[in-house]
Amino acid sequence: MSANPLITEPVEVLATRLEAMTDDELFLTMSELEKASNATKNDAAEEVLFRIALTEEEIERRYPGQVLAPYRDWRQRQPLL
Repeated sequence: MSANPLITEPVEVLATRLEAMTDDELFLTMSELEKASNATKNDAAEEVLFRIALTEEEIERRYPGQVLAPYRDWRQRQPLL
């Protein structure tokens, strides 16, 4: 099983990619990171949580004042996630 690039790529690269993502790509990234946080332990969990926080910041930048409501709404519309 190969390592998840969302976890292994440099944070700077992830931050740049987040800015360029569509909303659906951004929300899918958040979903994947949440899954990864449930599957990781110890030091790796801290790294995943940092990346989740970075993704949350991008969502909040796009949707000021809405916290993560757009992401939660998107999740409800995704029956397979």
